[in-house]
Amino acid sequence: MIAYVCKYTPVEIIKAFGEDIFCIEPKVSSYENAEKLLHPNMCSFAKAIVESVLQDDIKSLVLTNCCDSIKRVYDVLKDRMEFIEIIDLPRENTPAAAQFFYYQLERFKSRLSKRLNEEFDEEVFISQVNKLIAQNKDNNFDIAIMGARAKKELVEFVCSTAGGRVLNLTCSGERFCQNDISFDGSLESYAKVLLNFPPCMRMNIKREFIEENSFKGIIYNTIKFCDFYSFEYAKIKEKSNVLKIETDFSQNANEQIRTRVEAFVEKTLQKGNIPKSMSNKRYFAGIDSGSTSTNAVVIDSSKNILGYCTVKTGFDVVSSAKAALSEACSMAGINEDDISFITSTGYGRISIPFSNLQVTEITCHAKGAHALFSSARTIIDIGGQDSKVIKIDEDGNVLDFVMNDKCSAGTGRFIEYMARVLELDLEDFSKCLNFSEDLTISSMCTVFAESEVISLIAQGKKREDIIRAINKVVAIKAISLVNRVKGEKDFVITGGVAKNKGVVLELEKRLGCKLLIPFDPQIVGALGAAIIGLEGS
Repeated sequence: MIAYVCKYTPVEIIKAFGEDIFCIEPKVSSYENAEKLLHPNMCSFAKAIVESVLQDDIKSLVLTNCCDSIKRVYDVLKDRMEFIEIIDLPRENTPAAAQFFYYQLERFKSRLSKRLNEEFDEEVFISQVNKLIAQNKDNNFDIAIMGARAKKELVEFVCSTAGGRVLNLTCSGERFCQNDISFDGSLESYAKVLLNFPPCMRMNIKREFIEENSFKGIIYNTIKFCDFYSFEYAKIKEKSNVLKIETDFSQNANEQIRTRVEAFVEKTLQKGNIPKSMSNKRYFAGIDSGSTSTNAVVIDSSKNILGYCTVKTGFDVVSSAKAALSEACSMAGINEDDISFITSTGYGRISIPFSNLQVTEITCHAKGAHALFSSARTIIDIGGQDSKVIKIDEDGNVLDFVMNDKCSAGTGRFIEYMARVLELDLEDFSKCLNFSEDLTISSMCTVFAESEVISLIAQGKKREDIIRAINKVVAIKAISLVNRVKGEKDFVITGGVAKNKGVVLELEKRLGCKLLIPFDPQIVGALGAAIIGLEGS
């Protein structure tokens, strides 16, 4: 049994020797063994290959020489396996490149024959290549996944979200020829077949391929500590509708990735999956299940807000959602049975069994902010776990959005943590506006920022001056997101941090204008969710 990792691997040659083959799909919970052999900052996919080989006791492996990280994988494993081969892969699909690749395939075939002590079956080889060429060459795709290798679970999730019209252009993509190509049974011809695959990010012809296929959107997958992607990404980000995400090959779930992908698909394909109209609809509810708070809003068919409520999310997402909805209905003076349609949003949206529809908070905040302020063009949402900036058009449709990375810097959690260090509750922290000394906290990291705050306390700095420094760093983080989407007036601020007067003041100074603040900034996402349910009727 021989393992491989790249779609350009000459699978058909291996099968012609009667050998079974499988593609490594790393499923690792840690890099405990790999980091004994590789630097901790090595590409996480490279580490995942090494971890899988050691963990699953893989004896034979075929690599392609696509980057320095894979070459390093070869270096550390070559003395630990029964058979390992690395094949040089050209970066272009030209006659010279095909000839070079042919020499590599001939060399590989010879070495494999010696290793297996088997004869090469020409008939099996030709049959396998012909099957490859005959595979479906449908080019009718809406979304492409590009960049570094994408996990199988990510590809499946994107496909299910986008309705299956997705082309995986990473090295984990399907093996099929993008154009009609002839095969005469020789290795020279076979080299041309492999190079006719849709190009991965190491190939120079990638940009031309994208322009020819005119995808509606591109999800660009980056891997932690992979430096290769930046060259390609820089070429396409200005000309295409692109969402950049970062993943690794650990088994840790990432709700931010789910939210970003779903929001991108909603924006790109205008997919809401809203059911067809239902009779006798009168009241509509939206539930925003966030990391720290759960918000519910009830509206009527004229989009009037009848009731709303905010409760702590706590451990039980469903109980929090039920409690918030019950309180919102009580405020509205109706029974829960009077609600005709419930839309859920937020990180816990898929965990609420009684909702009729799940929509990302990106789309819901856009819809809610637009309903409250028709002039809104940019939304700054600073919640408990993440920060996001959303750019919308005059109808409230999402034009672009960006979220913070997997870090609490600049979020409500960051402020809550700093308030505890200063021995203040959030309400007192949020009201502090006076300061006498302009202090600066240089680090965005919560842990490092705490060290700076403790140091300032030790220096005898005033509490109100430290609070102002904390508010500044939150505002700076948010402004960096605004700049990434090229935010425009009017600006609306939503989320719990909108209640922090100091942060609002720092943002307004840097934006050079007043922020529009909803009467309750925490319910905007839930309001948008309720409106989406209404508009689908």
